[in-house]
Amino acid sequence: MRVRGKMNHWKHGLPFFCVVAASCWAAAQPSSAQRKLDPYVGQWALHRDQGAGWLELRLEQGRLAGSLLWGGGSVMPVDEVVEEGERVVLVLNRRVQRKTGKTDIVSSRWEVRVKDGQLAGKVLPANPQARGEEFVGKRLPPPSPAPDLSRLRYGEPVELFNGRDLTGWTMTDPAQENGFQAVDGMLVNDPVQPEGQPRVRYGNLMTTAKFEDFNLTLEVNVPAGSNSGVYLRGIYEVQISDSFGKPLDSHNMGGLYSRITPTVAAEKPAGQWQAFDITLCDRHLTVKLNGLTIIDNQPVQGVTGGALTADEFSPGPIYLQGDHGKVTFRNLVLRPIIKG
Repeated sequence: MRVRGKMNHWKHGLPFFCVVAASCWAAAQPSSAQRKLDPYVGQWALHRDQGAGWLELRLEQGRLAGSLLWGGGSVMPVDEVVEEGERVVLVLNRRVQRKTGKTDIVSSRWEVRVKDGQLAGKVLPANPQARGEEFVGKRLPPPSPAPDLSRLRYGEPVELFNGRDLTGWTMTDPAQENGFQAVDGMLVNDPVQPEGQPRVRYGNLMTTAKFEDFNLTLEVNVPAGSNSGVYLRGIYEVQISDSFGKPLDSHNMGGLYSRITPTVAAEKPAGQWQAFDITLCDRHLTVKLNGLTIIDNQPVQGVTGGALTADEFSPGPIYLQGDHGKVTFRNLVLRPIIKG
């Protein structure tokens, strides 16, 4: 029986509002394909036999997209993320300029699978008969809230360089040539390449002591066109470069290499002494250059190229990049942060 004056809310035996609610609920639920990809989503520290890497995977319009750091260089966007059964294949394409003037596109490929909450990965070589490097990815937790820098307590200052010799320092790779030496109270790196002889493989210099969180102050002098870097705990590179007058970029002086761009250009012209004041605390970075704050307590999302390890939670050395160009350091002083 139909009651006059009443709107009929029933449709195929169900109230209309129930049908709409059910439709909205179904639309909000992830598809089975998306649920299959969920275990991949996040940031991963890539542990290799030598060196380190970092991977971020995220869902964009129901498909995986990502960014990858592999060994040295910068964090790069992944050009393709291909889902193949129980594995995901990452593809990076780069342009290579040949001596003939021709430009080729060279593709590199990595395979990753989720296994026991970790990524099991392998480099896929161009030759299918070759054995690719295997690696493990461990999920990184998000950075904690930014620390209150005004409440930090510091231990006794540590002079990293005594001004006389390289006591307390060693090479990151003993097989490489050391271009560093103490000169008139300064730590000078001069990686000279002899003319007409095979190229010399210069290496990086690191402290024998390892540190957790700290404040580091130093002065540096960079000649025209040169560059270097100071690695915090051996994993995060604060760039040292002759970048005076260039647009803001994460590869400029004081930037966290390829990760955090300075908010203001504070570098001086080449050949002048420049002062750094760097604080690393709870995976947050503050950089002051020549008295100006250019990175203000910003979270660090992962290691940078050239990291000694993918482990972001263990003590590590300070290391100075020595394979790029001439650079001079002085007054390197570290104050450890006291926790608890």
